[in-house]
Amino acid sequence: MARGRFFWLWSGIWLVYLIEPLAQTWQDDDGAVRVLGVVVVGLFAAVFVAFFARLRRARLAGEPVPEPIGWAAVGALALLTVAITPAIGESALGMLTFVAVTALFSLPRRPALTIAGLLIAVPVAVPLAVPGWKIRYDLSFSIFLGCLVVWGVIQMLQRNAELAAAHEEIARLAVVDERNRFARDLHDLLGHSLTVVAVKAELAGRLVRLAPERAENEIGDVERLARQALRDVRAAVAGYVEVALAAELAGARAALDAAGIEADLPDDVDAVPAARRELFGWVVREGVTNVVRHSGAKRCRIRVTPSEIEVSDDGGGAGASSGRGLAGLGERVAAAGGSLAVSSVRGQGFTLRVRVP
Repeated sequence: MARGRFFWLWSGIWLVYLIEPLAQTWQDDDGAVRVLGVVVVGLFAAVFVAFFARLRRARLAGEPVPEPIGWAAVGALALLTVAITPAIGESALGMLTFVAVTALFSLPRRPALTIAGLLIAVPVAVPLAVPGWKIRYDLSFSIFLGCLVVWGVIQMLQRNAELAAAHEEIARLAVVDERNRFARDLHDLLGHSLTVVAVKAELAGRLVRLAPERAENEIGDVERLARQALRDVRAAVAGYVEVALAAELAGARAALDAAGIEADLPDDVDAVPAARRELFGWVVREGVTNVVRHSGAKRCRIRVTPSEIEVSDDGGGAGASSGRGLAGLGERVAAAGGSLAVSSVRGQGFTLRVRVP
């Protein structure tokens, strides 16, 4: 509603320039000329308002006015100006403001500026060739001022459109980033937890008859891991996932033991800066998941320094060297300014190394 009122106010302001040619027409002694002049001026105003209505619809739709419509409007206004000139003389020059404004609003920049420049010069140049006409510097300045105002409005509209497009792009990227974060967290959390659950459930199944008490403990671990996985999923949804290096190392030891893989893990991680422990925890989670799931290894070694962490095994080199898990880990490492290297050679084991400067 407010935009509609502004539109009509904007159109009405420009119609002020038609007062002089309309008054000049009305004062003509010839009734036929008077009627013809009023009709032409009325038609001129109708074309101008119709063009602005089309311009408004295009702006609301976020589209430019089709160039053919712009040329048609400019041509029609110019022809009507020429048609009324014999009746009212130099007063018709005031109508050139409308032609210039329409050109700036609807045509490409170069032809629009060319037309505007020519029209600004007309009130000064044409009277030199027409006897009895006075040079109208004031009218040239009025056309120039009108063009300047319209040019400023056009630039403002373009900037607003660019700003709106930028806001939309930022919102879209934020949604994509959040979707990727959730997918990465969900994969990393559930991939590890479900792998350990599967290994422990399989172990419990083998121990049911051989060692019922140990099987019962493994089933208890499965229940605990399932509940922890549920908490992790809720944390991922809320965006508050926290991973601690020490806790991940303890979990890695349990997962490797359940899988029958010897674990060679560091006992102390105090030398690792606090800012890097979460990232290194993600590395342990992803690396050990790959070892348990893919390697067929007998031994897994994790080496940690203040700036580097390495997860390696002596398996067949079948650890996943690509996929969503390592891709997500790579995103985390890149965000921390670090580097990730993966070595997976058949028969020589699998190595995952992350270094943060």
